[in-house]
Amino acid sequence: MMAPLTPGATARVRVPASSANLGPGFDSIGLALGIWDEYAVEVLPEPGALELVLAGEGAGDLPADERHLVATRLREALQACGVDWLSGYGLRLTCANTIPMAAGLGSSATAIVGGLGLGFALVREGALTEADLGLINTHAGVAEGHPDNSSASVYGGLTVSWMPAAQVVRTARPPLHPDVVPVVLLPEGQRLDTATARAVLTPTVPRQDAVRQAGRAALLVHALTSEPTLLLDATSDWLHQEQRREAYPVTMGAVDTLRTLGHAAVVSGAGPTVLCLTTGDLVDTVLAETRSWGRGWRVLTPGIPEAGLHAVTDAAG
Repeated sequence: MMAPLTPGATARVRVPASSANLGPGFDSIGLALGIWDEYAVEVLPEPGALELVLAGEGAGDLPADERHLVATRLREALQACGVDWLSGYGLRLTCANTIPMAAGLGSSATAIVGGLGLGFALVREGALTEADLGLINTHAGVAEGHPDNSSASVYGGLTVSWMPAAQVVRTARPPLHPDVVPVVLLPEGQRLDTATARAVLTPTVPRQDAVRQAGRAALLVHALTSEPTLLLDATSDWLHQEQRREAYPVTMGAVDTLRTLGHAAVVSGAGPTVLCLTTGDLVDTVLAETRSWGRGWRVLTPGIPEAGLHAVTDAAG
C-alpha cells in the first residue's frame, strides 16, 4: 500500500448531470446536460476522521457519513490506487449539489462519478488523465449496472455505452450535431426513484416492439449526429415509457402534448423529468408552449457540455 496522504492536500472536481435513454436508447444512450455538481476533498492530519459538508440539493436528507454515495466511491478510488482508507490521515469531503435528485437527471451517477474522480485526482495531485477517465467510466458503469448516465457524466456530450462482460464498460462518443438543443422540464413537487420506476417494467416484450425499438435506436444516433429533423421519429419508444405512465401521468401528459405538436419529447431517464430535444430554430416555440403550462413546471435550457468530469484548480475557479 502507498504511504498515507499528505495533510493539506486537496482535490476538486465538477460533474455534469445527464439524461439517459432519450426514448429508444434504453440503458445505453446518454446525453450530458449543463447542470453541475461540485465535490472537494481535503486531507486532514487526524487519522480516521471523516467530515462531510453538504450543501444544495438533498443536503438535509443525505447521510453525512461514510454511507454518502460520494464518500463510498471516493473510498473505492483510493483503494484502487493503493491507499488504505483513512489510515494515517483523515478527510473533509464537501458536496455542493445543484442537480435535482430522484428526477431522472442522473444525480446518483453524478455522485458515483464525482467520488471516483475525487479519489483519482487526490492521488494525482489534483489532475485527471484520459486513462483515469477510462477507469472511472468502468467503475461507475459497473456500480450503476447500466452505464448510460455515468458515461455521459464522465465524458460529456453524447455517449453510447455497453457492457460486453459484467465488469467491462465500453463507450463510444459520437459527435453531436451542433444544432441539437435540450429543453429540460421538471414537474414541481414530483420525484420518482429509479428502483420504483424500473419495478413496473415487464421482463419480456413482444418481438415486434423489440424490432421497432432497435430500428429507432439506430435512427436516434443518426438524428443526433447528422439529421436533427428526424428526432421526432427517432425518439419513439416501446420498451419503458408507456409501461411507466401510471407512475407519472403528469410527465406522460407533457410528453404526449409536445409530441402531438411535433416536438421530440421523452422521459428523461427514469423520470419524472421531461426532456425535449429540439433545434435552434424551434427552441423558442418549445419554451413558449411549456411556459404556457403555468407554474407547475421548472423549465431549463442547460446546454450540452462537450466535456464531462474534470478537475478544478484554484486558478480556474
